[in-house]
Amino acid sequence: MKLFTDWRHLSGAPQHAAIALGNFDGVHRGHVYLLEQLRKACPDCPLGVLTFEPHPRVFFRPQDPNFRLMGAEERLNALSDLGVEFVVQIPFDEPFSQFSAETFVNEILIGALKVKQIACGADFAFGHRRQGDVAFLENTLKAHGAGLTVVSPLSDSNGPISSSRIRRLLQEGYPEQAAVLLGRHWSVRGIVEKGNQLGRLLGFPTANIALRSLLEPARGVYAVRVRHPDGRVIKGVANIGRRPTINDGNEESRLEVHLFDFDEDLYGKILEVSFIALLREEKRFNGLDALKAQIAKDATQAREILG
Repeated sequence: MKLFTDWRHLSGAPQHAAIALGNFDGVHRGHVYLLEQLRKACPDCPLGVLTFEPHPRVFFRPQDPNFRLMGAEERLNALSDLGVEFVVQIPFDEPFSQFSAETFVNEILIGALKVKQIACGADFAFGHRRQGDVAFLENTLKAHGAGLTVVSPLSDSNGPISSSRIRRLLQEGYPEQAAVLLGRHWSVRGIVEKGNQLGRLLGFPTANIALRSLLEPARGVYAVRVRHPDGRVIKGVANIGRRPTINDGNEESRLEVHLFDFDEDLYGKILEVSFIALLREEKRFNGLDALKAQIAKDATQAREILG
């Protein structure tokens, strides 16, 4: 898959392509459906996605808590797995935020990409102060001989499948339900960093991974599966939270993963941790012995869930 990150230089991008517009955070089943409808509308066109980095919400509301379901690299990998041939990932900065709807369509979609077909959701809005809507997009594209596929949200019995709905499920402690909407288990991918090695003293050594800009799910203990860089998938138990029993003054939640039947150096390696089930909420224990006993119970329960 080809990646283009400069809207000023898109001469190498495929021309007369079918391109889906959106943030594609999580690349969930609704996004898959949108790409399928675009492919049906233009089956012989190169298939592309035009998205933004950072997410516009991060640019306009940097004070908001972290909410991303995945990082930019994971998003690219997920889109590639779906058969997307190229991605135009536009840096969402101050100059781009001032683009009018007309400039976005005429300079990028028509001028640089010479699109043949565009797909987006019915509520897609763009341009400075979100002045461009689906009707404007359709009329402008039509004037240049290009088409628009407006895709209604994919829904289930509980409503439209959306990134915001998946975020809410994860924050409420329902990773199994979030997985149904994603089409896979939600995961965190990151570099293993040095911790204070307290887990090793308790008999449960952990790999520590920073959440960085990703959403913080419900704090507590989870049954997880961990993908090692060499492809192995290892079962384990993980904690997300601030470790209230330790009370080390850390104000930032962290992900700590104990891998079952595993004793190898992981520092500096990139792990992908998939959240299978929430075992219990975060709580404070009366001392390290009580904490150690509970961790042993958590590990037993996680093994049972993971089979």
